[in-house]
Order: sequence, then structure tokens, then C-alpha cells
Amino acid sequence: MNAIKEIRKYLEKDPASDSAKILARLAAALAEERPFPLADLYQLDYDEFQLAIELLKDWRLDRYYAARIKLFDVVLNDVLPDELRGS
Repeated sequence: MNAIKEIRKYLEKDPASDSAKILARLAAALAEERPFPLADLYQLDYDEFQLAIELLKDWRLDRYYAARIKLFDVVLNDVLPDELRGS
């Protein structure tokens, strides 16, 4: 199960907990590309801290694949469209 799904389930289970609020703020910061105070992560228990780290890993990997898709889109549609169509 990926970290995003695990965090969603964690938040649904106990949304009012301090750990849930920290994980929610981390997810929001990643989604909105804004700063997040790393010191907040140290307030998490070990399992929740590991979940936050897994979220960071998954998010980075997803961004890598999204960047690759955008690159190929530009290449195929803007830079080389005529060559690829055989024109």
C-alpha cells in the first residue's frame, strides 16, 4: 500500500489527533509546494514519522514521473510534431 493511501486511512481513523494534523499539514505543504517545518516531524511517534518519510519518497517519485510525462508531451507536441508524423 502506498504512503498516500496509508495516510488517508490514518487521517480518517483519528483526524483530531496531533499526529494526524501534522501529517495533514505535510501533505498540504507538498501539494501546494510550500514550506513545512521539519521540526514538526520530530513530534511524531516512530511509526507516524516513518509514514511521513514514505510520503516524501512517494511524492518525489510521483513528481519525477510527472516531469517525465510533461517533457515527452512538449517533445511530441511542440518540438518534433512534424518529424513524428512523417512530414
